[in-house]
Amino acid sequence: MSTVYPSMSVADPHPPFLSTGQKIATGIGITGLCLMVLSIFNRDVASSSTLFWLSLLLTSLGVVGFSWSQYQSKPAGIKNNGVWFDSLTNRGILAWSAGIIITFFYVCLYWYPQLLGLNPEGANTKIVAFFDPLSTALKGQPASQWFVYGTLYTMAILFFGVKFILKYRHNRYQVLRTISVMFFQLIFAFLLPEFLERLNQPSMDLKNMWPLNYYFFFDWNLDKLINGGNLGLFMLFWGIAMILIISPVLTYFYGKRWYCSWVCGCGGLAETAGDPFRHLSDKSLKAWKIERWMIHGVLVFAIIMTAMVIYTYITGQSQILFLNSYSIREWYGFLIGAAFSGVIGVGFYPLMGSRVWCRFGCPMAAILGIQQRFFSRFRITTNGGQCISCGNCSTYCEMGIDVRSYAQKGQNIVRASCVGCGICAAVCPRGVLRLENGSVDINSRTDQKRTIHIPATEVGIL
Repeated sequence: MSTVYPSMSVADPHPPFLSTGQKIATGIGITGLCLMVLSIFNRDVASSSTLFWLSLLLTSLGVVGFSWSQYQSKPAGIKNNGVWFDSLTNRGILAWSAGIIITFFYVCLYWYPQLLGLNPEGANTKIVAFFDPLSTALKGQPASQWFVYGTLYTMAILFFGVKFILKYRHNRYQVLRTISVMFFQLIFAFLLPEFLERLNQPSMDLKNMWPLNYYFFFDWNLDKLINGGNLGLFMLFWGIAMILIISPVLTYFYGKRWYCSWVCGCGGLAETAGDPFRHLSDKSLKAWKIERWMIHGVLVFAIIMTAMVIYTYITGQSQILFLNSYSIREWYGFLIGAAFSGVIGVGFYPLMGSRVWCRFGCPMAAILGIQQRFFSRFRITTNGGQCISCGNCSTYCEMGIDVRSYAQKGQNIVRASCVGCGICAAVCPRGVLRLENGSVDINSRTDQKRTIHIPATEVGIL
């Protein structure tokens, strides 16, 4: 039974955009965030363990409660109503405000952590001190700016991961891969390294590998692993095995989705917190050309930088021709590791879509994409006869792929940029798209077309 909203107007001038439950959840979540923001200005709030845990509780209840109220009472299925009319999801004032705030936070985090309250010589203050209770509980020492970042990053993936699961609960693939990225972020990227650091053992995100982990072959990291006993040597060989054996094998069988959509923290944040912005990815031919040059340019930069770093580590000579290996790695860390992957990669979610870094800059995505394009069994198959050209698949492809053009021709989709998130298949109302693994047509799969086109000259009336 539909709800009637009494009004003197034939068309209700005040439609209820938010339910009572969503309003309550919004108030609870904002209260939790306000406690965190207050820590910047109030020393008592910053040093209170009780207020920290209260902030964490209220924020999580707010996000989960809002998501539950938004999706649980409605039939399962994709609900993207009004995304092009909302200020936050269509580059309005809220989107620009969010982008500026996130970008400013990242700039402070990377280059001005003292503004956030970091004090290496004494007690932390402001928002860094606000996270001291959790840092002390996990690793027995005060928080750093990277601990603050890791905590917020993990919270975003967990809280918005619940929202994502509720939204796509009708799709088993989406539920499972979201649980996977939540697990790998919480355990492998956050808790395990912190516990190892508490035990004075070498710590490393075991799911992170070169070239995404660009500092893996830096001298200080190699020395740490080599001198870290059996655990350090295991991490060293594990990292090399990930590059040379594990990643190529998994990419052959499952495509780059095994990493970009099931394991990677960058992809995890893009899929969960960045889900409302996925339709903002540029689908133009110009964007595609820029993408190819940029992402492979970063890969070449990473290879040259790493080769120079390894040469310096082995020979002790930092100068190669007119290039200095230490200067090269500093520039790479500044331009790619910080400015691109962090500041632009996340700060521009509300303006350029959720996969800015993955699409234009990630060298790991570039390597996996090359393997997927030429050597992988993964593809998205299409049934062109069922396509009604609604365009949902292309609209919500976060990697800027015009999926509809493939579907209309019945042509399998094998693109280096595709991360196999499966959203195109999830939003298709006709079941045209399927994510598959197979090697039957591995050499000709991009040429095969399943739609039969009959010339107009051959059509007649009996």
